[in-house]
Amino acid sequence: MSAELPTARLTDRPHHAPKEALVPMNDKTSHHLSLVIRNARLIDGTGAAPVPSAAVHVADGRIAWAGPENDAPRPPAGATVIDARAGTILPGFIDCHVHLAAPGGEMNRAALAAMPASLRTYLTTPRLLATLMSGVTTARDLAGLDAGFKQAVDRGLVAGPRLQVAVAMMSPTGGHGDFRPPTDSGPVEPSVSRLADGVAECRREARNLLRQGADLIKIAATGGVGSPTDQPDDEGFTEEEIRAVVEVARAHRGKRVAAHAQGRGGILNALRAGVDSIEHGYQLDDEIIDLMLAQGTYLVPTLSTATHTFDPATTPPWTLEKKRQWQGQALASVPRAIERGVKIAMGTDCGIAAHGNNLRELGHLVDHGMAPMDAILAGTSVAAGLLDLSGEIGTLEAGKRADLVVAACDPLADIHRLGDATNITVVVKDGAVCKNTLDR
Repeated sequence: MSAELPTARLTDRPHHAPKEALVPMNDKTSHHLSLVIRNARLIDGTGAAPVPSAAVHVADGRIAWAGPENDAPRPPAGATVIDARAGTILPGFIDCHVHLAAPGGEMNRAALAAMPASLRTYLTTPRLLATLMSGVTTARDLAGLDAGFKQAVDRGLVAGPRLQVAVAMMSPTGGHGDFRPPTDSGPVEPSVSRLADGVAECRREARNLLRQGADLIKIAATGGVGSPTDQPDDEGFTEEEIRAVVEVARAHRGKRVAAHAQGRGGILNALRAGVDSIEHGYQLDDEIIDLMLAQGTYLVPTLSTATHTFDPATTPPWTLEKKRQWQGQALASVPRAIERGVKIAMGTDCGIAAHGNNLRELGHLVDHGMAPMDAILAGTSVAAGLLDLSGEIGTLEAGKRADLVVAACDPLADIHRLGDATNITVVVKDGAVCKNTLDR
């Protein structure tokens, strides 16, 4: 069986899993085996200069050593050794904005709503696998996956990245999460959206999502390109409503709030209410950037979708018109944020963008003004900070979880090569080898 997943756009047809990915990744299997990856360039995610001729040692699912191979301790007897063939070892990447329940490409939400939940689950499984095989070992799903998917991955029932899930997006009536046609007053699809209006309803729905296992809350602070009855510069929740959601999340073990926010007014409402991240951020200006810098707010620009061109044959005309109108503003905001030093975390919006080559986002960041090393940090240590996981992942330092990838390239010379999943030759998550095409 081939050890690689095809890297073309995933469809809803099932794919055969790579042999390595079929191994359940839990403490009863390969976590307690020793692993050595040698003969590699090391980029450890801290921002330090690359280390040539390096090695990484893994024991009990944790990093035991990362540094020059000549200085490394002797590996224990029986350790698995992988020769990286002069490739580059990097931390496992973190995608901070995905929708794994969606197929990739413009989503037919009516079809999704009519689909049995069990079928959605089966269709999601190959997307989880493709994301892992692309080099993403942790992903934050911002609407569509319930907490059961996270538990299934954690138990080794399905191969995929470690997950944080928002469960669904909170939206005001008529906002970005309200995909009902104008004549429909029935309920929205609960796997995608939850409607709330007013401070009391916002508090109640935020608590309800947390009750259902949400790791964070996602709110619609503005309209969007893909919603039928609003525009990206329409304001969604008010500042008071957003602040109520933030207060509920903070009171629930300090959980975080992500804001879908594209137009200027809604971005400001979200920032003033104290959200942790601005997703998309199409209309950034100096006032907004000043506030983001002062508060330490992250930007997740999702350039994979901002640069994506929708197929006119399958996309509603109103979506195409909004896309044409807003794409230029979206792409102009990112260089300004990069230049000013806003904290930028990698997020692709896969589900709208195609699944399976997530690291193309890093090339988009470089194309819009970011240095290659900084783009790598956006997908590793900076992203770990946004997910409040800096103590566990994001860098290859002794004691942290052994999440790492090997790339058959020098990403500082050509970062775009990371966006082709065939160039990701090894994926290790929690010390378990999930993908290895070097030993074929």
